[in-house]
Amino acid sequence: MKITREADYAVRVVYAIMREGKKISAREIAENSGVTQRFALKILHKLTAAGIVKSYKGVNGGFVLAKEPEDISIGEIIECIDGSFEIAHCLSEDFECTRLADKRGCQFRLIFDRVSKNLRDEMYGIKMSQFY
Repeated sequence: MKITREADYAVRVVYAIMREGKKISAREIAENSGVTQRFALKILHKLTAAGIVKSYKGVNGGFVLAKEPEDISIGEIIECIDGSFEIAHCLSEDFECTRLADKRGCQFRLIFDRVSKNLRDEMYGIKMSQFY
């Protein structure tokens, strides 16, 4: 299982904002994170909607973290971009199991669910403040 390139870049974008410590433009974020400005703007839109980043419009616009780095986890950033940590498609609510009438009783699903929760807990335990 791999996170998407977009989620990887989102972590870099948040890191670039954190390192700046003050309002920073999308152009500077792109330069400091190694992400194209167009892709950075797409990511910044999602991060802003999730409440991780705050945006300021206008000539003196830019971006800042909406929370302290110790309150932002890698898991939160990744889920903002990629969705929930589900290592198997059978974990989604709309999945219809072809093996069992009640998918909640499937031993595979129970294991996949436990592993997904453990992964999520681990990723939420990693805070951006660790990377100062």
